[in-house]
Amino acid sequence: MKFTGSKSYVATDDLKVAVNAAITLERPLLIKGEPGTGKTVLAVEVAKALGAPLIEWHIKSTTKAQQGLYEYDAVSRLRDSQLGDERVKDIRNYIKRGKLWEAFTADERPVLLIDEIDKADIEFPNDLLQELDRMEFFVYELNETVKARRRPIVMITSNNEKELPDAFLRRCFFHYIKFPDPETMKAIVEVHFPGLKGMLVSEALKIFFDMREVPGIKKKPSTSELLDWLKLLLNEDIGPETLKERDPKKLIPPLHGALLKNEQDVHLFERLAFMSKRQPASGG
Repeated sequence: MKFTGSKSYVATDDLKVAVNAAITLERPLLIKGEPGTGKTVLAVEVAKALGAPLIEWHIKSTTKAQQGLYEYDAVSRLRDSQLGDERVKDIRNYIKRGKLWEAFTADERPVLLIDEIDKADIEFPNDLLQELDRMEFFVYELNETVKARRRPIVMITSNNEKELPDAFLRRCFFHYIKFPDPETMKAIVEVHFPGLKGMLVSEALKIFFDMREVPGIKKKPSTSELLDWLKLLLNEDIGPETLKERDPKKLIPPLHGALLKNEQDVHLFERLAFMSKRQPASGG
């Protein structure tokens, strides 16, 4: 099993090396990077490229590690017993399999995505250590051990919202997805908008990268936001000339709502635009 990239995902050489190293070592691949740099999509593409089933576990602030193993619905069983339901005789009817159970018992070696692990409680990664290490867990209600038929390819994403425990980090292969440089970004745009006019792409990328460099910006626009913006520019038939006649450091670009996602950043660009308009008057 070797990941060599895919037609719909631009993977840098160091990213491909990281994916293949994690597969070889049979360790979880921990991927960090700015939001919108394609961390989640990577797992989808790896599964597609390897022809492996994908099992996705999207983590929320309320998610507990136990939910990844299984949940026992004692309340439903009690209610059914009061109603004389025959199902109560088999406790398995009240055990809901979690994503790890699914991955451990899959017919083919799957890719298991544990998405945004840093959203959960600080104890969450530690609570999964043993299960991910040994690839097995015990189901007390059934007095059974669930063992992995084969080790799933585990991919874990984090947006760095909180530090992960050292014991957990030691068991992972780590890769940080660097923000794409202009050349890589051009290749990404080409994948999503094949044959798009070079001038429009050049002007849009210039504005995009300049915006990311503006001092004081709270949330830098991401790759996915650039793609949304380009889609809107095409839809509204806004050409490179319109983009070119603006100074991206001083004026808010058209359809900026795709790029700027909070009022502080919009106000920042509005202030820069206002100041730039005043400058010629003060110099005259």
